[in-house]
Amino acid sequence: MASEHVEIWTDGGCKPNPGPGGWAAILIYKGTIKELTGGELETTNNRMELTAAAEALEALTRPCKVVLHTDSEYLKNGITRWMTGWVRKNWRSSTGDPVKNMDLWRRILDAAKPHEIDWRWVRGHSGAPLNERADELATQARDELLKTAKTL
Repeated sequence: MASEHVEIWTDGGCKPNPGPGGWAAILIYKGTIKELTGGELETTNNRMELTAAAEALEALTRPCKVVLHTDSEYLKNGITRWMTGWVRKNWRSSTGDPVKNMDLWRRILDAAKPHEIDWRWVRGHSGAPLNERADELATQARDELLKTAKTL
């Protein structure tokens, strides 16, 4: 049974979309803050949002009670509303097409299994300090990736 409580704030984005992107996750456990970041040169906003959640959940080393905050309605609705139907339809959308970003959705599902997760949507750029920090970190990750790519 999960007894450890962890708060997670995630964000991801691209500029332009699709294009170079960054993601970030902030994990808070017993007053300790851990920041995770990364990026990809060719990606989408949605892929970066999903990657942030997957990386955050994969970083947990034991079952936890998690409150995960995201400003992505795609992530929140996908995991809380659409996932059951996708899995039941063998990863097909309501139109019968393959679900986009299936690799990342599966990563999130696998990483979420041992945890009790409360998925919470927060309006982006609305002044929530940790959402703003996650946005800063994701942008920095994208910018660092672009700097590194230019020097290669």
